[in-house]
Amino acid sequence: MDTVPDAVAAADSVLISGPPMSGKYDLCVRLLARWADAPILVSTGRTAETVRDDYERLTGRSPDDLVVVDCQSSQQGTDGDDTATTKYVKNPGDLTAIGVKFTDVVESSAGTGRAVGVYSLSELLQYWDPDRIYQFTRVLASQASGQGWPFVGVVGSTAHDERVVHTLYEPFETVVETRVDDEREFRVRDRLGEPSPWTPL
Repeated sequence: MDTVPDAVAAADSVLISGPPMSGKYDLCVRLLARWADAPILVSTGRTAETVRDDYERLTGRSPDDLVVVDCQSSQQGTDGDDTATTKYVKNPGDLTAIGVKFTDVVESSAGTGRAVGVYSLSELLQYWDPDRIYQFTRVLASQASGQGWPFVGVVGSTAHDERVVHTLYEPFETVVETRVDDEREFRVRDRLGEPSPWTPL
């Protein structure tokens, strides 16, 4: 399915949690495109070039207005000078630099309808403890919310113990869980109700 479930698109903040190869990244990219014409992706695991190729492939839309905070290119020696749509950070563990670059984008985007994604919180958890990443996520989500922008984060459910993943739930209105059971499936849970049935993604 190439569309975004309505229950997910209607939320203001979404955490996508699931094992590898279960469609988390694809859903994140499609959701950003559904929410806004000029989204922002803080990419801790993929270069801006890769993200733009993926964005075009997954959404059929031009990636020219996609803003990427790229935490990978510097590590591969392929970064350059910042542009209006690409901001480089030396490594995914530099939360201060990520925050500064993100704030730069926010401040230069006044009046622009955007949406914000972070792929992936799991990468950040390799450098910092869960409480620090929880606080960092809250700050980004709050900045996005202050602009009226929806926010999506992605975490690998099998890369961390359940307590760590649940720590990250709190800043998000809706949690989408993904899995692979013959095919990719998802279910939606809010913080109060029972999860929805598993549905093909």
